[in-house]
Parts: sequence; structure tokens; C-alpha cells
Amino acid sequence: MNCDFSKKSTVEEIKERFDNDVERFSNLQTGQSATIDAPLAMELITGAALASARRIERILDIGCGAGNNTIKLLGKLGNVPHCTLVDLSPRMLERAKERISALGNDNVETICGDFRNAALEENSYDVILAAAVLHHLRGDDDWESAFKKIFSLLKPGGSVWITDLVSHENDGIQQMMWERYGEYLASLGGAEYRDKVFAYIEKEDSPRPLTYQLELLKSAGFSTVEVLHKNSCFAAFGAVK
Repeated sequence: MNCDFSKKSTVEEIKERFDNDVERFSNLQTGQSATIDAPLAMELITGAALASARRIERILDIGCGAGNNTIKLLGKLGNVPHCTLVDLSPRMLERAKERISALGNDNVETICGDFRNAALEENSYDVILAAAVLHHLRGDDDWESAFKKIFSLLKPGGSVWITDLVSHENDGIQQMMWERYGEYLASLGGAEYRDKVFAYIEKEDSPRPLTYQLELLKSAGFSTVEVLHKNSCFAAFGAVK
């Protein structure tokens, strides 16, 4: 896929937007209202993480935001795992750690920055969560190296679970799905809200098809891939090492 990404948001611009949106993302039910089926996707990826694991002792949440997905997963566990939270936004990390600690888990490490450059230990995590973060990747090399890094960080038998905005391979299907998404956004907040969301997606995001990402997971070395849910331009999926 050859695109001009020069007009897309920089990492610093993405950080700034999320620094200013902590309160909205601090609600398990409504924090991702612009995402179709967000509560269901969160339930599915955390449930799949538990269902596919022998025991979860170390969790890595990349682009953790205010910690919603880790909090959801912790609610399903009978133990208190070590949680590593990575995000561009220091304000998001502060809120995520505060919320997770309030649950009685003080075994929380925060890393402010881009997970692609973060010094993370290989073969050390039982579960990696990546919710609404990978659509910020740009060219093919970026996507391939990110998926390879995710694979390298997991223990054998570990898994990654992703929920994200996705595109489509066929132009006509992409247009149809985008129109459906626009109707969903307009039903939430009218045409003005729809246009606002579309504007920041155009500026900030560069999603890839679900099919593309499933193939990347396989080529990175994952033994199995799973599609949990897809509705319009959003999907929940993952893979086991």
C-alpha cells in the first residue's frame, strides 16, 4: 500500500490530542462511543485473553489510554498480575495507574512513549492488549516491524488481542462501510459530530484491512489467529504465539 503519510498527525500531535481527552476515555461504557460495539469488543478481547491462557501473570497494554481494557481483564482474573502500561500521553498513564491501583493492584509499571521504541523485555508477557492504537501505524515496514515486536514480547503460548478501526480491500465495500459508519455517528450526535470524527480520522489514522493484519500476524510467527467480531469499520481479533 503506497500512500502519502506526510499530512498525517505526528506522534507528538497524537499525544497532545489524547492528553486533552482523559476524562472521556475514563469510562468503561462510554469512553469509546465513536467506536461501534466498543463494550462488546472489550468484553471479547479480554475474554479471549483469559480463555486462551494457562495463567496470566504479566499483562502489557500498548496505547493503554485510561486503562479500560486492562481494568476489564483484571476483573476476570483470580490473581493479581504485573501490568505494564504504555502510552504516549502522561496524563492517560497517570489516570490508568490510579484506576488500576484503586482495584487493589499496585503491581503497575508505566512507560510514557511509543511501544515501538520502548525497552520492553522479550518473551516476558502472557497477554498483550492493543485497543484503538495500531491504526496509527503508517507504511508497510511500520506495520510489519510492530507486529514482529509484539510477537517477540510474548511468552510462548502468550497472546495478543486487538480491537481497532479497519479499512477494506475493495473500494466499493470501503465506501459502503464508511457510509454506514457515518450513519452511526450521525445517530449519536448529528452531522456535526459525524464530520468532526471523520476529520480527525482523516488527519490522524491510517487503518489497514482486517485481512492484511491477519496475514501479518501469521507472517510474524503466530501459530493461530482468531477473529472475534467485526461490524462495519471495526474489528476485534487476535493471535496466539
